[in-house]
Amino acid sequence: MLGTVLLVVVAVLLALPAAAMLILTLAAGKRAGIAALPNSHPNRIHSDVRVAVLVPAHNESHNVLPTIACLLPQMRPGDRLVVVADNCSDDTAQLARDAGATVIERHNAELRGKGYALAFGVDSLRADPPDVVMVVDADCTVTPDAVARLSSHCVQTGCPVQMLNLMQAGPGSGVRLRILEFAFVIKNLVRPLGSHRLGGACHLTGTGMALPWALISTAQLATGHIVEDMKLGVDMAICGHPAQFYLDAKVSSTFPEDSQAARVQKSRWEHGQLSTQIEELPRVAWAALRSGRAALYVLALDLLIPPLALYALVLGAAVVLAGGASVVWPLLVPAASVLVAATLAFIASVGLAWLRYGRELLSARELLSIPVYALWKIPVYLAYAMRRPSGWVRTKRDSES
Repeated sequence: MLGTVLLVVVAVLLALPAAAMLILTLAAGKRAGIAALPNSHPNRIHSDVRVAVLVPAHNESHNVLPTIACLLPQMRPGDRLVVVADNCSDDTAQLARDAGATVIERHNAELRGKGYALAFGVDSLRADPPDVVMVVDADCTVTPDAVARLSSHCVQTGCPVQMLNLMQAGPGSGVRLRILEFAFVIKNLVRPLGSHRLGGACHLTGTGMALPWALISTAQLATGHIVEDMKLGVDMAICGHPAQFYLDAKVSSTFPEDSQAARVQKSRWEHGQLSTQIEELPRVAWAALRSGRAALYVLALDLLIPPLALYALVLGAAVVLAGGASVVWPLLVPAASVLVAATLAFIASVGLAWLRYGRELLSARELLSIPVYALWKIPVYLAYAMRRPSGWVRTKRDSES
C-alpha cells in the first residue's frame, strides 16, 4: 500500500507541468490567430515620458542596423537610443554610431554576459536618468509606436512591461524551424497571456521589455546568468512589481536558417530556463505562500513547466514504462492512470494552442511530427546534464560566413 502511494505521488509530481500548461492555455482564451489579437491594454500615450532604449550588442554588425532603423524614428525629444557594444571584436560600435545611435563600449574579458552589458548601460544613464528604460536586443525589430506605447503603460502601472516577443522562421523554412516557431508561440504568447489573465503577471523575456527607472536603477543586473531577464522578472514580482503583458506592441526576430545555429541558440535558452526553474521555483512558491499574491502563484505555475520537448520525452517514457510494468505489477495501475491523464492534458494543451495560434504555422500532419522533434533535442538535455554554460554566447547568423 505504501509503495502504491509513493508511486502515485511521483506520478502526480510528473503530472504537475501538464496541469499547469493546460490551465494557462485555457486561461489564454479563444482567439482566431496571432494577427487577430485585439488591443489588450488600450491606453493614452504619454508624450512627456522620457525613454532610454538600451540595445545590448555583442558582435552584431550584421543585425544592429535594422534594429536602429526601426527604433530611431520612434525617438521623441528627450529620448535616447544607446547601443551597448559589449566585448565586440567587429565594427558593431562604428556602424551604430554612423547610423545615429549613441554608443558606449564595454571591454571585460572576465565578466561577460548580457546582464553585465545592461548594468553598464544603466550606469551610463545615472547622470541624467530617464523615466523608463526599454531593452531591445540587437537582432530584433519592434512595431511602430512600440516605444511610446510600452513606456506609457510602464508609467501607468509602475511595473515592468513585456511586449509580445516572437521569433519567426523565414519564408520557405522547413518543418523543424516552424516547430521551433510554434514552441516560441506557446512560450511567449500563450503562457504569458494565460498567466497575465489569471494573476496579472508574466515573466520577462529579455527583449521588448520596459522598466521604470526607479526599479531598474536598483536592480541587480550585473550577473552572468544565461536568462537574466527571467530572474529579473522574478525579483521584481517578489518585491511587489510583477511584469505586465502587453499585446499592443510586438518585438520580433528571425531564427537562423542554419539548423545547427538554431539548435545552439535554443539549447542556450533551454539550459538557462532549466537553471532558472531549479533556482527560482522554490523561492517564488514560498513567496506566494507567504503573501498569497495571485501574481506569484501564476509565475510559480509557469515555472513548473520545463522545456516542452524535454517534458514530452520524460512523460512519454514514464507512461510507457509504467503502463508496461502495470501489466505485471498491478500496484502501478494508479500511478500509470495519473500519467495517462497527464499525457492527455499535455496533448490537449498543445492541440488547443495550435488551434488558436498555430494553424498558420504548421499543418495538422506537421503537428504530429513534433515527437520526432523532441527526439532531436535529446543531445541538448544530455549537454545540460554534463555542464551548465554561462556567459554571452552569440548565435551565428545566416549572413555570416
